[in-house]
Amino acid sequence: MKLDKQTMRSIRHIILFLAAVVLCVINIKEVLGTFRFVLGILRPFLWGGAIAFVVNIPLIAIEKRLLKGWRGKYAEKLKRPVSLLLSLFLILLAIVFVVMTVVPQLGKTIVDLGNKLPVFLDESLAQLEELCASNPQVIGYLEELEDLSFDWDKILSGAVSFLQNGVGSMVTSTVSVAGTIIGAAVNIAVALIFSIYVLSGKERLGDQGRRILKAYLGERMNARVLRVLGLLNNNFNSFISGQCLEAVILGTMFVVVLTVCRIPYALLIGVLIAFTALIPIVGAFIGCGVGAFLILVDNPAKAVIFVIIFLVLQQVEGNLIYPYVVGNSVGLPSMWVLVAVTLGGSLMGVSGMLLFIPLFSTAYALLRDDVNVRNEKQTPAVKDNGRGGEMKDV
Repeated sequence: MKLDKQTMRSIRHIILFLAAVVLCVINIKEVLGTFRFVLGILRPFLWGGAIAFVVNIPLIAIEKRLLKGWRGKYAEKLKRPVSLLLSLFLILLAIVFVVMTVVPQLGKTIVDLGNKLPVFLDESLAQLEELCASNPQVIGYLEELEDLSFDWDKILSGAVSFLQNGVGSMVTSTVSVAGTIIGAAVNIAVALIFSIYVLSGKERLGDQGRRILKAYLGERMNARVLRVLGLLNNNFNSFISGQCLEAVILGTMFVVVLTVCRIPYALLIGVLIAFTALIPIVGAFIGCGVGAFLILVDNPAKAVIFVIIFLVLQQVEGNLIYPYVVGNSVGLPSMWVLVAVTLGGSLMGVSGMLLFIPLFSTAYALLRDDVNVRNEKQTPAVKDNGRGGEMKDV
């Protein structure tokens, strides 16, 4: 049987693809190293894309609602820069509000802890003396420890050696940390500038992307890719909006309940939990740990009450509020929201939790639509004409 040129070309492409896959598997370490290297170079631009995506949500709302009625000679030129500045200002204002609410109170609590620590140590020593007085065998154990001999020369030599090596390690660690901080600052600056450029010309970038897809893909494949990208965009936007709404609801619940129960630091803990709750499902536990520490310094009994309140509200939030608020916003059933968070967290940590819910939602929508279309094509209609019934297509 003679094969035509198109078939031969397809077979050749398949063979080349399989050969490339085999080479990648054989040299998996080198491939992963190259991937990490490229990812490190592209990291600030990926951050910039993520920042642009988040900032784009309030930017669209400001442009289409707040500045909708702005008309004039310079309106079209200035509307985008003004909307961008307002969006960045609102996000920065929210971050500053959280920092200014949490940090001073944490500092005050640490100072209180430092003041209360000597009293705690004195009370512990007094209780230890009472324990020794009531248990003579403890004094016997202490006397046995006094009889132990130590090689002080060896201990002193080890300490000197540790200090000599430790100074060099400390200098190296300091230089490494400083380099990491400077590199992170540079990456953040590049990411922020890149995000501004993306948001300033997002319509042009979108048009260029559509033209590239149209040029290299067929009409049918181009329509499918655009549909998937549109679903991803809508789901990510809805997820971020739903996550922020859920965090506000949870923080408000804690402020109200803690105020009613006369738990100290109600506003601080509510703001902290609302901020950490942006991490799906598990983020609020970080706020719980900090809040319990703050209350523990002031009143240990109320710290226990706070933990109980947190567990109750967390069950309400995790089983009722979060799956329905976030799940409905992205069109994903509550069961699959929990599956997406668990799977994403296991594979990629916090970033996986944030990514997998919109990805699951997109896959769920595509699968649902495909299943519905296939079922509609295959569902026959039963028509009873008195001869036992005939199966006919709808």
